[in-house]
Amino acid sequence: MDVKQQQQEIQSIVDDTLKLAKKLGASSAEASMSKVQGISVSSRMQEVETVEFTNDGGLGVCVYVGNKKGSASTADLSPSALKLTVEKAIEIAKYTSEDPCAGLAEAELIARDIPDLDLYHPQPLDAEYALKQALEAEKAGLEADKRIVNSDGASYNANLGVRVYGNTHGINAAYPSSRYSLSCVLIGEQDGDMQRDYAYTVSREADKLDAPDYVGQSASKQTVSRLGARKIKTANVPVMFHRDIASSLFGHFISAISGGSLYRKSSFLLDALNTQILPSWFNLLERPHLKRSLAGSPFDNEGVRTQDMDIVSDGVLKHYLLSSYSARKLGMKSNGHAGGIHNCIVSDTGETDDELIKKMDKGLIVTELMGQGVNIVNGDYSRGAAGFWVENGQIQYPVHEITIAGNLKDMLKNIVAIGNEREIRGALQTGSVIVEGMKIAGN
Repeated sequence: MDVKQQQQEIQSIVDDTLKLAKKLGASSAEASMSKVQGISVSSRMQEVETVEFTNDGGLGVCVYVGNKKGSASTADLSPSALKLTVEKAIEIAKYTSEDPCAGLAEAELIARDIPDLDLYHPQPLDAEYALKQALEAEKAGLEADKRIVNSDGASYNANLGVRVYGNTHGINAAYPSSRYSLSCVLIGEQDGDMQRDYAYTVSREADKLDAPDYVGQSASKQTVSRLGARKIKTANVPVMFHRDIASSLFGHFISAISGGSLYRKSSFLLDALNTQILPSWFNLLERPHLKRSLAGSPFDNEGVRTQDMDIVSDGVLKHYLLSSYSARKLGMKSNGHAGGIHNCIVSDTGETDDELIKKMDKGLIVTELMGQGVNIVNGDYSRGAAGFWVENGQIQYPVHEITIAGNLKDMLKNIVAIGNEREIRGALQTGSVIVEGMKIAGN
């Protein structure tokens, strides 16, 4: 079945479900369904470990009886199963308490014209091809340096899917998407010191992935660079979050400005709207409709149209990120963030990573973070880290077994530079970030 046919079939199921919900007593309803076919293979030490084909699909329905909400889901799409699922959702709704903020997103916010974001680039799900990619990547990594002594495996994944969302405001929209990835994890040893690192590539288009030998060699290079890691003395120095992990820093910021954290009063950025919380040169732009992007989406999980937004402009927070429920709780309107962000792009100060290291002069480059020591309520930040020590504007040696600490409110204000070599493999795109004056706990 081609993707158009599949799309129409699922839209028909969603349509039937919504009609059924109204017929059985729901005042409004929404239904969503995704159908994903995929292949996942992995190798370890040049032997095939797993070959998995997936063919998943399930329908979720949410009904409202007045301001009471009930939800149910099913993987069985027969008419009798769909009827039972809707009945169960309505039954659940009758037993839940009234919530004046519950309900579908406002009709005027719903996406009507669905732009084609060119997210679907199908390629046959071929096990032989997939294994060749994984085995080649691992082989290149194992052969790249004699200090690479073991592998934690290489894996290739491909997924082709269709997502459909409909509700009783009249939307029944669908879009297909594809996603391919290749990764390799290696273990190196030198003088009894063992280290592990990885490399990966991901794209909507299979032929746009980095070559397998490049992925393997990159994993080898990353791993070998960590050998001979030392501990360092406790200090208060600038910290450069390498672009591979810098998105996690802004991920905490995104959590703090998300509606759920705000209406529960569990954010260090309560009442921060229209105040300066970042340097005056800093901008954070959301661009949901970038073609072929990994986090592009024409509408959010509630069917609300996504749109270009300047979330932070000249360091000033201009928007909270709201779903319809959190918006009502805060007395505001949804802006298309049920389910998260869509292509958030962090501005930069124009330097390459090498120039950032020179600019920092003395400090720590963090390439790995461990542990969960981040408190979104008060902004306290403390995480295990590994990376490289810098002096005289040059990397001196790898370091490990340290902790970096600060407060997110101060850390955001104390960002002094962001590199122009942007990491683009996720929903949040940023270069490496230098934060002034963080505490490093070492020896």
